[in-house]
Amino acid sequence: MRILSWNVNGLRALAKKNALAWLETESPDILCMQEIRINEDQIPEYLVQPHSTSGIAYHSYWASAERPGYAGVGIYTIPEPIAVQRLGIADFDQEGRFLQADFPDFSVISAYFPHVREERVRLEYKLDFCSAIRNRCDGIRAGSRSVILCGDFNIAHTAIDLARPEDNKDNPGYLPEERAWMDDFLGAGYVDSFRYLHPGEIGRYSWFSYRADARKRNIGWRIDYICVDEPAASSLISAGIRNDRTGSDHDPVEITIDPERLSR
Repeated sequence: MRILSWNVNGLRALAKKNALAWLETESPDILCMQEIRINEDQIPEYLVQPHSTSGIAYHSYWASAERPGYAGVGIYTIPEPIAVQRLGIADFDQEGRFLQADFPDFSVISAYFPHVREERVRLEYKLDFCSAIRNRCDGIRAGSRSVILCGDFNIAHTAIDLARPEDNKDNPGYLPEERAWMDDFLGAGYVDSFRYLHPGEIGRYSWFSYRADARKRNIGWRIDYICVDEPAASSLISAGIRNDRTGSDHDPVEITIDPERLSR
């Protein structure tokens, strides 16, 4: 089973670039999206139910922000979930930051973590969201399902996860408080799938500024993750960053898993 996660930086803008044709070519089993920037009732029909290369229609689920043109997440999935739900916390649901699809043996989450912004004005909000994510993941595990947490975390965890750590040590996305939460989360029984399979690999990033030819110069940040609980890590076959896919300032991240090894 292939699972992809992508901050699309605007679903409509991406569609105009024909970038979603890539979805049909790649035909992942599940695609989690962040920053769709569109209300659910405005999504064109061809984006509501795209098809895989084999002609199978995707089920689609959305959590839009109340503010027009802002945030929002979505999930395309070939297997039909048994349930789909939001976080259930108004401060975060009104910004469209969370969507969870439940399957018999696992739950997939598409999450768009807040950006702290300058002067740390949203640091408390972000850390509260991080705490809510941890609580939800712990609850899923307590219910005997595996956790697959996909999203734009807006956090570069370690120095090898961004091109210029010294220049950014006091900048949002690399703040000590954000990195400490990642330490705690991963220390509580969760695994960063990319680092699990590529522990020392450097120069691999998922986000590039549009300025100063950052992408061409490979000056980026790895802030997009697919995390799984530790028992589910044994199901990982591969994990990667699709730097061959353009259309957004983020590149998709992906994992391939053996679903039979997710069974509890």
